Amino acid sequence: MLKATACAAVLAVTSIAAPAFAQDVSAANQNVTSITVFGDSLVDAGNLNFLLPSRASSADGYFDGRFTNGYDYTDLLSLALFDMPTTASLEGGTNFAFGGARATTTTAVPDLTEQLGLFQGYLAAGGQVDPTGLYVLNFGGNDIFAAMGDGAPAGFASDSAFLMAAADTYAQGVLALANLGATNFLITGFPNPVPQSVEANAYLFSALGALPLADNVNVNFFDYLDFFARLAADPAGFGLPSDLDFTTTCREAQALPDCTGYFSFDGVHPTAAVQAAAYRDIQSQFGFAAAGGAVPEPGTWALMILGFGFAGAAMRRANAQRRQVRVAYA
Repeated sequence: MLKATACAAVLAVTSIAAPAFAQDVSAANQNVTSITVFGDSLVDAGNLNFLLPSRASSADGYFDGRFTNGYDYTDLLSLALFDMPTTASLEGGTNFAFGGARATTTTAVPDLTEQLGLFQGYLAAGGQVDPTGLYVLNFGGNDIFAAMGDGAPAGFASDSAFLMAAADTYAQGVLALANLGATNFLITGFPNPVPQSVEANAYLFSALGALPLADNVNVNFFDYLDFFARLAADPAGFGLPSDLDFTTTCREAQALPDCTGYFSFDGVHPTAAVQAAAYRDIQSQFGFAAAGGAVPEPGTWALMILGFGFAGAAMRRANAQRRQVRVAYA
């Protein structure tokens, strides 16, 4: 998530972005059989809106409970793989994300550990861990916002201690799911283009590298800071207007519903077009494909998304030995 002031700061993120790592695409990415999501408002498919209809309300231009004007990157990935967007867990799906959630257990909404508890409830009710499914974890933005406030977050001696706890809890979430039988992960770094995210990502890289994961566990790491830096340098290279506006929000410009030409939807969340650019970048790095089938070309899934866009609201409503984990960075 990006506050309005950080949207403009994205233009300078190349000076603070985390270092790039070599890409290492796993064969597991070519055999994805399901998608399960944990995270915050960047990937919430409607859970918070289900509980609090005034949040991400369609009356304010938000799409189908999402915190933007269209589908997010996990929806687009699910559409490409399985011909349907993700579904909020409160509506019977396997997207457990909640707007406002943190990696640390410090908010009133289900944070990472609590979302894992909801997943445990899903399993107790008859759900199963899909060993060839993709498990997406998208946290950190709200933790960064807390660290950017005055003084250290409550209960922590310093902002650094808080960020270290956030990164450790984030990594432990991967371990908890792996211990349940999950083997393929997509993990996103802390997204906000500010120095605190660089610090937190360094803690996260270290925590992930120290996890005692089995040899068959594959962790794909998507670096938001790297993505935003490249996008800011060349929006057209991501299929966006070359004069993409990083300062004015779509809502401020009253450019709803398509928000063409705007990076930010509401001052905190990127537009659906930026989410789509993130999806395409993730696919170019990691090449996720459904078992027994290839991922459609961009033109194909774009047509599919358009169709789902008209029907979206109706559809939604009606532990192993310790070792150095192999992590795929890009």
